[in-house]
Amino acid sequence: MDFKLIVALASDDYTEKIIDKAREMGATGASVITNGRGEGLNPHKTFLGLTFEGQIDMILFIVEKHLSRDILEGIAEVGDFDKKSGSGIAMQLNIEDAVGLNAQLETIEHEIEDQI
Repeated sequence: MDFKLIVALASDDYTEKIIDKAREMGATGASVITNGRGEGLNPHKTFLGLTFEGQIDMILFIVEKHLSRDILEGIAEVGDFDKKSGSGIAMQLNIEDAVGLNAQLETIEHEIEDQI
């Protein structure tokens, strides 16, 4: 089985929506790294030297490659990635090898059997 790593960087306001959408589309789990900071094309405005910006979360999904593009597009939609500047970004990367997925393999195989 081939897997992809989907990495989403989004405002913490969108984290639960992104995870819910990915699960709905076949992701079997997620890891969230909190307290990140990002800066896009236009830096955030400051007031008296203080920057007003929200927290950024990094959300990681390991998904079967047949599901990856649909999940990527689904989380981009609920995260407003293509609608609002600075709302976030998501990407998928190839995974050469992974361990620790045995508990999820049966569920993953069941999810994709109609697609292959």
